[in-house]
Amino acid sequence: MSHGAVIFFLVCSIIFLLLVVFYQRFAFRKGTQEKLDTISRKLSEIVENDSDEKVMVFTDNRALQELCGQINRVLVDRQRIKVEFRRQELSQRRMLANISHDIKTPLTVILGYLEIMRLEKKEDEALRKTEAKAVQVMELINRFFTLAKLEAGDIRIEVSKINLSELCRETILGFYELLLQRKLTVEVEIPEQDFYVWGEKESVDRILCNLLSNAIRYGSDGNYVGAFLREEGGFICVDIVDKGKGIEKECRESVFERLYTTEDSRNRGIQGNGLGLTIARNLARQMGGDLVLESEPGVKTVFTVKLKKFS
Repeated sequence: MSHGAVIFFLVCSIIFLLLVVFYQRFAFRKGTQEKLDTISRKLSEIVENDSDEKVMVFTDNRALQELCGQINRVLVDRQRIKVEFRRQELSQRRMLANISHDIKTPLTVILGYLEIMRLEKKEDEALRKTEAKAVQVMELINRFFTLAKLEAGDIRIEVSKINLSELCRETILGFYELLLQRKLTVEVEIPEQDFYVWGEKESVDRILCNLLSNAIRYGSDGNYVGAFLREEGGFICVDIVDKGKGIEKECRESVFERLYTTEDSRNRGIQGNGLGLTIARNLARQMGGDLVLESEPGVKTVFTVKLKKFS
């Protein structure tokens, strides 16, 4: 073999080896990148779905194996923290329910004595005001007690078939005198056809009363209150509308939080304690429905109760 042929063969061999090395490095990097993308996607799914899954990637890359191990250890700690948080939250809610119950007993006795004293001294204005404030405190305690039991899962709402059309008419009729006194423009649209839903009558009535009270208080700015019954997919909806000052976009979810009482909060409109909307949404969700809000400040505010259609 000539000297030139040997050199050519060596050059070709070197080029071939370099190509093999570059290919292996490219394949290694590509495979590593694919595994990292898989890990990233899995982590995103776990976070978005709030699941307790672990990251599983089959690879012989020791660095990736170690990375997955560390990630899974973090996920295990996250799961433990979640469980502990839920346990403490449930314990706190039950403690609040117990405290509320314990406060009610002596307060009931106090109210009893105040009533006796008021009957004996009918003209005592200070006594009358004291009794009124004590009644207000009792109402607040009752709402705390109800909310705490709802959130702790100690209240089971037995749903059944109820006539939502009839219940809406009855509830709105109960506000007739108040609406007349406020001289508000009232618009009610309840179809002649009866709509039936899965729900519990007392709970639905409580939700509607809370929302109507809220709308009447804040609807005075716009001199309007509306109630509309309609069907939407598998739900029957009740829209309670007013044209008052409205709720800013950034506050729309906050009004459903416990004790949300900023200066402009609509939640204060329900008995002024920041619990009405929280209880109303909780009750709606316990019945398989929801309570949502849409508001355009200065134009209109709509609270919508959604309940599952009976079929």
